[in-house]
Amino acid sequence: MREVSLGGKISSTFKLALPIVIGQLGVMLMGLADTVQVGQMQSQVAESLGASGMANSIFFTIAIIGLICLQIISPMISKSVAENNDAECGNLMRAGIRVALILSVITILIIAIIGWNYDLFQQSPINKELTLPYLVLIAISVLPTFLFAAFKSFSDGLKRTSIAMNITIVALVLNVIGNHICINGLGPIPAMGLFGAGISTLLCRIFMALSLGLYIFKSASFTKYFAHMGSQHHTWVLEKTILKVGIPAGFQGFFEIATFGMAVVMMGWISSTAQAAHIVAINMASLTYMMATGIAAAGGIHVGTDIGEKNRAGIYISGNAALLLSIIFMGICAIIMFTFKPWLVRGYTQEADVIAIAVSLVTWGAIFQLFDGIQAVSLGLLRGLQDVKIPTAITVVSYWGVGIPLSYYLGIYGDMGAVGIWIGLTWSLICSATLLSWRFYARTKVIDFNSLQVED
Repeated sequence: MREVSLGGKISSTFKLALPIVIGQLGVMLMGLADTVQVGQMQSQVAESLGASGMANSIFFTIAIIGLICLQIISPMISKSVAENNDAECGNLMRAGIRVALILSVITILIIAIIGWNYDLFQQSPINKELTLPYLVLIAISVLPTFLFAAFKSFSDGLKRTSIAMNITIVALVLNVIGNHICINGLGPIPAMGLFGAGISTLLCRIFMALSLGLYIFKSASFTKYFAHMGSQHHTWVLEKTILKVGIPAGFQGFFEIATFGMAVVMMGWISSTAQAAHIVAINMASLTYMMATGIAAAGGIHVGTDIGEKNRAGIYISGNAALLLSIIFMGICAIIMFTFKPWLVRGYTQEADVIAIAVSLVTWGAIFQLFDGIQAVSLGLLRGLQDVKIPTAITVVSYWGVGIPLSYYLGIYGDMGAVGIWIGLTWSLICSATLLSWRFYARTKVIDFNSLQVED
């Protein structure tokens, strides 16, 4: 059993997390690139920002279930590596692809149903006109997005995290170029506004999935994982395991993302300007959140390795390192956001009314950074323990029992407007962070390494 100090674990967690962060940012930053470049258009800026926010909120609210479900594969693979079971790693890769295909079909159907019933959100006619065509394009992108997530979980679990990172960097550059061409037009290509941003994003997500898939299956360094696949795999045992653990974990993300998605809807009830300001502020907060999810993924991978080695002390050290790293990083981000908020907001748009509201929202975003990081990392560590049921219940209570009611009461009923909605969001994150971090330490004490379950 390896003896690792807290300092050494912090260092290894950071090195593992950084490429994971950049890889995970692939999905998020394409939406961000759309938002920033749409925000620089010459007309319909607030309306297009609101439409982009609505479409991406719908996309991520539904897709997050599948994306987090597929992340479960990483700690499962790291556990198999610790047990020297190469064949199981290959089986998990194949199972991940099948799960990605199944979840893609379900996710696209759900997004389509939401699009057909878009009037239920009570948005303005111009918002609907701009949102639905863009939503169609990013809905189609679910398939390559999920396949990329499955491939990435495989390589991340093997601690080959730089592969997905490099592909993502190339894709992001291509997306920015594609956005500029498709949004504003170039030569025979007409200016398509927000719809053009959707075309660029779809093509880049296809590029990401194809590139990573080809690399994994063609590279000699991965051959040993596919040479002797287990005879049991055709019974869908691993697919069932991924879904059994991954779906509840996915709903943890769903309840959080749905809360912020509902905030977009409530902002639309206030005004299109408030909605646009919310999109700007939440995009800024989302960037730092993705760093926390990268640390969470790295922590979960380390926990998976510790489980494979039956190292309870190692689990504690892995958890402490990930949580401490998150607190340090998110604390720095909070200071930067609070100090430079006017300049950061102007990087998104020059609309004076949008800037005024967004700056006040970023103040609250700086406050909830710390708690957002703690709850995200705690969830990642709990997924490494394959503990998902109680954490899911905690997220339901935190976001839908605390966050949404308080946001509605303060922002809509109490006339505090956009700021009131963000105060409610902040309290939901405080509640979630407190309960989930307690859950990790409580469950680590009673883990059963033989059954990979924890005693109730």
